[in-house]
Amino acid sequence: MNASTARKIPQGPLMRPLQVGAVAVEFAFVIVILLLIMAGMVEFGRTFWYADALTKATRDGARAMSSWPIESISSQGLDVARAMTQNSANAANVSPLLVPGNVQVQCLNEAFNAVACTNGTPPANVKVSITGFTVTLGEWFPFIGQDSLISLGSIALAPHTTMRYMN
Repeated sequence: MNASTARKIPQGPLMRPLQVGAVAVEFAFVIVILLLIMAGMVEFGRTFWYADALTKATRDGARAMSSWPIESISSQGLDVARAMTQNSANAANVSPLLVPGNVQVQCLNEAFNAVACTNGTPPANVKVSITGFTVTLGEWFPFIGQDSLISLGSIALAPHTTMRYMN
């Protein structure tokens, strides 16, 4: 092989022979960090999405309960508000799905203390809350989960809505 046919390594002020593979190594370091940042943004965005969906669901349940006829508030109103809250949250595709045990519906007096919901006795306020709902971070990305390289844990969400009883 003579000197004129041999492949020459590009040289110049921007590319020296020792730097040919350095760009690939630097890119490998940077892309890992960027992917972790992007995964974190997606996971926290999902958590905020769930928090918003659950808050809207409690608002729907409280709105239904606040306008329910007083004659059947304890016999039907509580169950309808609970079911409406559960269905509204599950329609937003929260994971895990909301179950009836996670939804609490309460009647409140003027001082916002819990009182018994009884047919024929109007409460001053109604409160719908969600308890026992946790979002596991890293659920969508296999490399940052509970049993993976990075464990982020979980966040408990407990939204609630209180409205004045309107009937």
